[in-house]
Amino acid sequence: MNICPITYQPCGDARYSNKGLKLLSRNLVHLNDLALTQEEQLREAAVRAAKMSIQGVQPKLSARLNVKDGIFDIVDRNGEYILKPQNNFYPELPENESLTMKLADMIDIEVPLSGMIYSSDRKLTYFIKRFDRYGKSKKLSIEDFAQLAGKSRETKYDYTMEKIINLIDTFCTFPAIEKVKLFRLTIFNFLIGNEDMHLKNFSIITRDNKIELSPAYDLLNTTIVLPNEPGEIALPLAGKKRNLNSKILIHYFGKERLNLNDKIISQVLDKIKSAFDDWEELIKISFLSPPMKEKYLDLLNTRKEIIGL
Repeated sequence: MNICPITYQPCGDARYSNKGLKLLSRNLVHLNDLALTQEEQLREAAVRAAKMSIQGVQPKLSARLNVKDGIFDIVDRNGEYILKPQNNFYPELPENESLTMKLADMIDIEVPLSGMIYSSDRKLTYFIKRFDRYGKSKKLSIEDFAQLAGKSRETKYDYTMEKIINLIDTFCTFPAIEKVKLFRLTIFNFLIGNEDMHLKNFSIITRDNKIELSPAYDLLNTTIVLPNEPGEIALPLAGKKRNLNSKILIHYFGKERLNLNDKIISQVLDKIKSAFDDWEELIKISFLSPPMKEKYLDLLNTRKEIIGL
């Protein structure tokens, strides 16, 4: 019995579930393997890097879904999807990011459509649908927080979580709503070990005549990939990057700095706590290797205890 790498649902002898195909397109009935091996994807990403509008440390490709032929086509411009192949230096990144994005979705963090597809060498490649695209080559206005803060890719860690709040107050249409989103995302990132939420991993988007936090992206359990990293958070909170606890995350950040009331904080935390059993089941059936699954679960259980959830 196969598990669909898009929906994580059983799909019999097929590689993808029908639901997974329909999430990509209601007219998609079959999806062929990506016509590149992992190494070929990495080479293509290096060659095309200067031409593409997507950047970052992790190699990426831009793609469009060819529904007629049932395949992702690699393109230089106007891609609808971003593809991230396996990485030679960091193990199981596609499996890790795919799982983590699904865990986020389960607690009402807005995330784009994402999942994994098979490459021609049977290795899994992560995909995420671009949330700044609609129609034919039309773009929504989006700016990451490094741009808003006047920081560069080299200085994207030179900021604090407190200053993130100031950016929300300055740029968002309804800051009170966005602060709840920020609190939920910050608690989530701590729980699942995402220690790399720097300025370029936050963005605002303009849609429906309002400016708000964009859907979440680049959510990854970096702790199990880089176990010797010294911090627990990319941007310091209360002057600290490690040894965070409930006093700092909930009382200081949630109540004092975000000015959230007890009812809202309880609603966010209760939603997270109610998802723990389902999170554990999803981690167990995920595409991570058994050792990585164990590390993921151990970290989650440790972090839950630290903040009393």
